[in-house]
Amino acid sequence: MAKIDLIMPKMGESIMEATILKWVKKVGDSIEEDETILEIATDKVDSEIPAPVSGVLTEIFFNEEDVVEVGKVIAIISTEGEEAADNDPPKQEEKSKKQKATKASAEKTPAPAAQATVTKPANISISSNGTGRFYSPLVKSIASKENISVAELESINGTGAKGRVTKKDIMQYVSHRGNGSAPTVPAATTAETKKAPSATSQINNISPSGNTEIIEMDRMRKLIADHMVMSKHTSPHVTSFVEADVTNLVNWREANKKDYQQQYGEKITFTPIFIEAVVKAIKDYPLVNVSVDGDKIIVKKDINIGMATALPSGNLIVPVIKSADFLNLNGLTKQVNGLASRARENKLKPEEIQGGTFTVTNVGTFGNVMGTPIINQPQVAILALGAIRKKPAVLETKDGDVIAIRKMMFLSLSYDHRVVDGFLGGSFLRRVADYLEGFDADRSI
Repeated sequence: MAKIDLIMPKMGESIMEATILKWVKKVGDSIEEDETILEIATDKVDSEIPAPVSGVLTEIFFNEEDVVEVGKVIAIISTEGEEAADNDPPKQEEKSKKQKATKASAEKTPAPAAQATVTKPANISISSNGTGRFYSPLVKSIASKENISVAELESINGTGAKGRVTKKDIMQYVSHRGNGSAPTVPAATTAETKKAPSATSQINNISPSGNTEIIEMDRMRKLIADHMVMSKHTSPHVTSFVEADVTNLVNWREANKKDYQQQYGEKITFTPIFIEAVVKAIKDYPLVNVSVDGDKIIVKKDINIGMATALPSGNLIVPVIKSADFLNLNGLTKQVNGLASRARENKLKPEEIQGGTFTVTNVGTFGNVMGTPIINQPQVAILALGAIRKKPAVLETKDGDVIAIRKMMFLSLSYDHRVVDGFLGGSFLRRVADYLEGFDADRSI
């Protein structure tokens, strides 16, 4: 009798774990090759996992709603039709007793408050009324994208096992959402909230009036939080600022944007123009395009520019323009538009968010005049672009100084002071501003 390991499959290059939704087969069941054994969910898709061979399901190592890393053995299939050893009644009874004892022990042992919220990041039960209803990562992702509130989600009738909301259920709800207001679910009372022990109930800064709402971070927000904290612990951050007169640049875009779209089929924004200036400045100051490995500085010959992009959920993702120094303005425009569009549609490929050597973030899109961005590790610098505003400015002319209305913006560069000192960081930032201010107003498209 041969024993075949059933492995948690990798559902994509960026997928590192999956949630077991349902075991279709149980220990002792006979299965045919390609017959569905279990259903799993990731933050991208819900899937059915088929049997790789025919045989008998011998062992199951994980329960429903467990989060399992890809590549782990989740079950054993015995071939040649022989029954599993666990099918023997005495052994099955003994195993059942052990499982019950383990479960009872786990229920009696309270989980530490600091760990309770991170034990199963992909298996958070969203509930506003104490139902503890389970939602797959895919359903939660769709709900977040469509701005579906917790109360709305609770109101959707699920057709899956145990009333679980499936992708079909939530998509059908979304399609009919505009026809009328969604049914509401009463909020949990204070008494009901106290009954459900959780890590969040132990937070000591809740308002005495109870007029608060506790929201679990989604998986991406947790990853962003960890990454930002790690960056601050890793790099001593310094931020320098400079103000640039971008009047010529703004006037050129305004005069040429219609012709540009007709000629190239692309809308030209300020972002590719800014990135073009950044690339030129990196060529002048290559020690900004580095990373740190212990006491060694790794100089990157490739110039791969990451551009922070806001998602519908409110989170940020940083797609990367590879070999940006080999692209002209039209090439940069196509890359910027394509990556931004795929990011908003959640269609970025894993390789499109990897390999960045320098990052640009446009805080001006939120109406902010400047910012102090956090470095995207393992890079050593990040540039924030502020809002472009009309301001009075002093201009030098052959007839003397005059005050004129100009289009001005702030640039702010955060850099790793371990390897980028004030001279290098400040000089690089000034050079970016010089390229923007020197933009040719008569440039052809």
